[in-house]
Amino acid sequence: MKKRILICTAAALSSGFFGGLMGVQITSMLHSQKCQNQAWGFQQVCNAWVTPGAIWQGSIAGIWTGTILGAFIGGSVTRKIH
Repeated sequence: MKKRILICTAAALSSGFFGGLMGVQITSMLHSQKCQNQAWGFQQVCNAWVTPGAIWQGSIAGIWTGTILGAFIGGSVTRKIH
């Protein structure tokens, strides 16, 4: 029983971590596309303005999604069939 909890916890935490990283990358890329129509100087300012919000939004969404999916998959893999 303890081994199962440990495996599920490790799967959920690692999946949440990687989900957060993926969420940051995807959201940052999407938000930076909003700045593509600006002149070079304004584009840099626009990117600096939208990046913190994108990082926050992407990491929170990725962590939640990754943790829930990781826990579900970890539980499915370690369940006992009677």
